[in-house]
Amino acid sequence: MAEHTMIEAVRMALGRALEEDPDVILFGEDIGIDGGVFRATDGLIQRHGSARVRDTPLSETVIAGMAVGAAAAGLRPVAEIQFMGFLYSAIDQLANHAARLRNRTRARLTCPMVLRAPYGGGIRAPEHHSESAEAMLAHIPGLRVVIPSSPARAYGLLLAAIRDPDPVVFLEPKRLYRAISEDVADSGEALPIDAAVVLREGTDLTLVSWGAMLTETKAAADTLAADGVSSEIVDLSSLKPIDRRAVRASVEKTGRCVIVHEAPLTAGLGAEIAADLAEHCLMSLLAPVRRVTGHDTVMPYPRLERRYMPSTERIVRTAQEVMEFA
Repeated sequence: MAEHTMIEAVRMALGRALEEDPDVILFGEDIGIDGGVFRATDGLIQRHGSARVRDTPLSETVIAGMAVGAAAAGLRPVAEIQFMGFLYSAIDQLANHAARLRNRTRARLTCPMVLRAPYGGGIRAPEHHSESAEAMLAHIPGLRVVIPSSPARAYGLLLAAIRDPDPVVFLEPKRLYRAISEDVADSGEALPIDAAVVLREGTDLTLVSWGAMLTETKAAADTLAADGVSSEIVDLSSLKPIDRRAVRASVEKTGRCVIVHEAPLTAGLGAEIAADLAEHCLMSLLAPVRRVTGHDTVMPYPRLERRYMPSTERIVRTAQEVMEFA
């Protein structure tokens, strides 16, 4: 088994899907000849041909519409939006067509498409290249929203998304693309697409996060451990649907919860998780549920980017405040 980065794991999963299923097709801006802006599709056009790995015009509306039409016709398209900030013009196709096709046709048609997009900050990118708008997508009934946190999870979850009969938005934290490597076998084995994962067992505090923010969350758990606080880390992975049972089970054990996400505070997914815990785990809570998030502003330009994003220090400070409750 060889070590791979997340971008290599994504490429490996796409290659495996193309080899296994002749109905799988890839398309997006510059994904063919150039191999994508992050090289996620590098070499795939040479291996599988331009009929299955296609460059498209610079139009996110067209890309999303092509995906819906191809999926309705029986193919399994995997479309790439170059950056999440360019995804807004595709919302019409996602909300009004992809997410509604099964219901509209009373299940005579499904929409087995995947829309991939690099998302999040941390790489000093310009405006519209660093958005974290996952809550907006999770609010659309009929869409699944998935965010991997490691190369192995990217491989398994992307295969699961491609094989799913319904539309999946697959958001890839670009800060992690080349940041870490781990053993990933090209086994073709998918991971459960709707299941959260406990990355670290703990007894005093539950830390819930997803994607690149798990880097700071894990570092915070290490710092807290040095002070005698045992933190359980839950990697949500699927933001729609949320694995509520896994989060509740962890909080029922620890009695405390801090939720960490890069997206803005107001109406972020952290609010939904906190509301669910208040509704179902009130008698288990020993302290208020707290959130550590981005701010209610546009992601700033590179010089101020780190001031926007949740830091290890902010997570530790919030966790310490939660631990002060009896």
